[in-house]
Amino acid sequence: MIRAAQREDLPAILEIYNEAIRNTTAVYDYTPHTLAQRAAWYEQKLAAGYPLLACAEDAAVVGFATFGPFRAWAAYKYSVEHSLYVHKDHRRKGIGAALLRELLRLAETGGYATMIAGIDASNQGSRLLHEKFGFTEVGVIKRAGFKFGAWLDLCLYQCLLQGPGQPTED
Repeated sequence: MIRAAQREDLPAILEIYNEAIRNTTAVYDYTPHTLAQRAAWYEQKLAAGYPLLACAEDAAVVGFATFGPFRAWAAYKYSVEHSLYVHKDHRRKGIGAALLRELLRLAETGGYATMIAGIDASNQGSRLLHEKFGFTEVGVIKRAGFKFGAWLDLCLYQCLLQGPGQPTED
């Protein structure tokens, strides 16, 4: 079940995110986050009007996804970058696909023109999932990060959305 994430979901979201920090190259970070950091992130998403989705299975949060600004300058306002994480014990069950489908729907109805994903080059599962949903690889940043004793390449993916029609520059 995909729904809006609630404040009480934050411990589960934090667990999923920190597992990714500790054990994968899905997050180019070294230090697990705190509940206070996740709470501030949650409040920022709500205040900015960006979606924060949770996937619940038997009342337990097993995945989450969100999007936010791609870059800070005004002309980028029609582009968003998303993130999506699934609990390590619940991968390959269609949860990532369900979350991504809903993010794309929300971006389309929100008037965005482009959704962007930054995916570690070694993450074949995520790359294939995004390609299944119409994302295309538009570039690779070599040696974008360093983790677990190795250089990491970051693949950039883009999905063109319906967009806002002819946008304005305000």
